[in-house]
Amino acid sequence: MIDSEGFRLNVGIVLCNAEDRVFWGRRCGQDAWQFPQGGIRSGETPEEAALRELEEETGLRPEHVRILGRTRGWLRYRLPRRLVRRGRRPACVGQKQIWFLLRLVGEDSAVRLDASPHPEFDRWRWVDYWLPPREVVFFKREVYRQALTELEPYLRAPAAPAAGEGRA
Repeated sequence: MIDSEGFRLNVGIVLCNAEDRVFWGRRCGQDAWQFPQGGIRSGETPEEAALRELEEETGLRPEHVRILGRTRGWLRYRLPRRLVRRGRRPACVGQKQIWFLLRLVGEDSAVRLDASPHPEFDRWRWVDYWLPPREVVFFKREVYRQALTELEPYLRAPAAPAAGEGRA
């Protein structure tokens, strides 16, 4: 879905482990690393999209994670002109994202990059929480910094129920 300004509705996922290190995935066949992310489908909530994208890109299901928090509003980045696809209507000029912070509650072995017929990542590793804004492709750096800054307080908050569990 693309909004009236040309931004694709999207979710970003910061997945952390018990040591507050974050999942950092290498895009298939590229020397480009990023967090899991993906589009929101029509009729889908941002939380539903985040859990679907997480499973598609990492193989992790709702029972493997706890949602710790999300950004209050949309964070945006523009694509460089050379990456904007001109022939599409409406044209997509960038991403408009709700970011989620999730904690892995299972084992690292639950991560399966081959869970989808079209894998997003071919390698992954745990990295320091603040490394991604320095290493992600240049046009995503500011949105990564904004997302991590807004989500960081949730690392110290009391744990919420697992994503698939009911909330009291």
